[in-house]
Amino acid sequence: MTVLDRRVMRDEKINQLKQGRSVYAESSELIRLIKRGINKSELNVELEYTNGGCWFTPNENI
Repeated sequence: MTVLDRRVMRDEKINQLKQGRSVYAESSELIRLIKRGINKSELNVELEYTNGGCWFTPNENI
């Protein structure tokens, strides 16, 4: 089994958001890292919490 670095996962998901694609995260640690990355990148993203995690959707109405 390969252990994935959460920061690498965060960077991949932030890049997907920059390309206008929605991303999903399950762990609270990854959600926290993505939120910090969104703030640093000044992206306009909507968050939708579910029972299992969180959807991050780029907001096209900038």
